[in-house]
Amino acid sequence: MIKVAPSILSADFANLQRDVQMVEQACADSLHIDVMDGQFVPNLSFGMSTVAALRPLTSLTLDCHLMIVDPERFVEQFAQAGADLIGVHVESTQHIYHALQLIKQAGAKAEVVVNPGTPLNMIEGLLPLVDQVLIMTVNPGFGGQHFLDAMVTKIAALDALKQKNGYDFDIEVDGGVNDVTVKKCYDAGATVAVAGSYIYDSDDPAQRIEDLKVATN
Repeated sequence: MIKVAPSILSADFANLQRDVQMVEQACADSLHIDVMDGQFVPNLSFGMSTVAALRPLTSLTLDCHLMIVDPERFVEQFAQAGADLIGVHVESTQHIYHALQLIKQAGAKAEVVVNPGTPLNMIEGLLPLVDQVLIMTVNPGFGGQHFLDAMVTKIAALDALKQKNGYDFDIEVDGGVNDVTVKKCYDAGATVAVAGSYIYDSDDPAQRIEDLKVATN
């Protein structure tokens, strides 16, 4: 059964505490927080102050996905704000290994993120270092996009590398996740699914979380 990480990018910002605690009660496994700087991706979103505000309100793992240029500048502050896991894009920095080291040194779990157009050979040398790999199944920066089926092959290839080398990282997917696409990802080797609009745009978000889990049971 896949682990579910609701993305608060699709939550009601005016009722963020309510929406976070609602998915926690609905047995979400972690909370996905998208951080955008308007440069690496066109949009702006949450910052470390949001992480700090949410930390006392939930016991869920705070999974912070940094879609920002040169993320190594900020990973320590996000860890101090309460991030449990910090994801950095291989495309966003010339010093990706250093960025991952800094995350670990700050006491958080480290995740490397790859865009749809980025081949896995860009991150092969990083896999022994990471706790999680995020395969973007849409182009980053915008909610509500359609799932890119071509990424299922990438998930399977990453899982093959994981099994071959005895690695122990989670494989997370983000973008266009619903009860149909999540099964494709899970069957290919994904262990964590980020879902935003599928959960929060529903009249029954708790049922949507259950649907994702049932689809991969």
